[in-house]
Amino acid sequence: MPNKPVISDDLATQFAAIVGSRHAISDEETMAPYLVERRGLYKGQARLILRPGSTAEVSQILKLADETGTSIIPQGGNTGLVGAQVPFDADRHIVVSLGRMNRIIDVNAGANTLVCEAGTILANIQNAANEAGRLFPLSLGAEGTCQIGGNLSTNAGGTGVLAYGNARDMVLGLELVLANGDILDGLKTLRKDNTGYDLKQLFLGAEGTLGIITAAALKLFARPKSREVAFVGLPEAASAVTLFHKAMDGEGRNLTGFELMPRIGLDFVLTHAPGSRDPLAEPHPWYVLVEVSSGDDADILKTRIENLLVSVIEDGIASDVALAASGQQADDFWGLRTSMSEVQKLEGGSIKHDISVPVSDIPAFLARAEKAVETCIPGARPVPFGHLGDGNLHYNVSQPTGSDKEVFLSHWGNMNEAIHEIVASFNGSISAEHGIGVMKRDLLPRYKSDVEMGLMRTLKKTLDPNNILNPGKML
Repeated sequence: MPNKPVISDDLATQFAAIVGSRHAISDEETMAPYLVERRGLYKGQARLILRPGSTAEVSQILKLADETGTSIIPQGGNTGLVGAQVPFDADRHIVVSLGRMNRIIDVNAGANTLVCEAGTILANIQNAANEAGRLFPLSLGAEGTCQIGGNLSTNAGGTGVLAYGNARDMVLGLELVLANGDILDGLKTLRKDNTGYDLKQLFLGAEGTLGIITAAALKLFARPKSREVAFVGLPEAASAVTLFHKAMDGEGRNLTGFELMPRIGLDFVLTHAPGSRDPLAEPHPWYVLVEVSSGDDADILKTRIENLLVSVIEDGIASDVALAASGQQADDFWGLRTSMSEVQKLEGGSIKHDISVPVSDIPAFLARAEKAVETCIPGARPVPFGHLGDGNLHYNVSQPTGSDKEVFLSHWGNMNEAIHEIVASFNGSISAEHGIGVMKRDLLPRYKSDVEMGLMRTLKKTLDPNNILNPGKML
């Protein structure tokens, strides 16, 4: 598709007038934080940053954009990892940042619902739910800065998927603006509404390519009365799958976290994260962090978990265990897991994969992937970790010790291809929770059928015929 016309000064002035000059940013210094994603992998350019304060302003922006063929890049907290939120054309792209639209409109503890605007920071939603005696379980590393609109537009995963599902599973209703400026007011808080197509699902995970989410009605949950967290050392990856099934059989929906970590990842954390400590006396090849949350009294839950841990030691499934003795120690155990991605930066270049395979296939996947890594780049260091309970691993690969970072990263494409082919052989996914953006856009047709790609293109053409919403992303 040919480039759209350059945004003239007159047109830029029309867009700025919608939000007011104070909320239309065009100077390079102030624009800079909106143009680079958190890892610095994608560095973009834009003609203008618009910060609307209402759904009506978003509607006016899109109406004008549709009439003039102007490309709009929706952006939340700019924490995405695949470049979906980054503009790439200094003359033709306008960023619409939803950060000013950050009101929590309603919290109804009796109905277990919360309604908020799209720019609301995830941690603020969690806190509002907590103050009402409820739980909003979507939780991820960027929760202090990411915004719910972005979370929903990317169908964020995080650590709570095992018990509560992905972001799309926590949504009751949406308000959003279509490409032509029409407002779809679907902020219902009904649990059951079987009146035709569930339209909101089209926009959850669409990365802003079909419409801009401006508000959401979310599900809240009962806040657990008790929580137990254990750090478990394992002799092999297959033991983690055995332990998972044993824990799931015993606890079911109470199993709220099950995170796999390799020894090399823990070593990275212990080396680079100040104050970190190994919970176990001896090193082990693999570890699992197990979290169980329950409505039972703390003593009852603790007894159950102690019995589980004793049994896995006796059965030879686990080599050693540590049960958190306090809430602080439980948080420290989680800190070892959540630090793993950040500390990898300090070990040099890292080639990343966000994949999922069936849980039972994880040991076989890990074995094949390790061989592929060694073949692709001898000496490269696999650091696979993540949400084993839902089959989602961050299969990251650190550069060989002492090697050149840029030379290593130049193999990104070859490494991705090798790992993704193995994922495909297990009928897995090349993007479990981070999305497609620009990073995986060109890979998508290789791993989706022609029918699937055709349906996606049809939806895009129908809802955004002039291709103004996040062009070049996903498709």
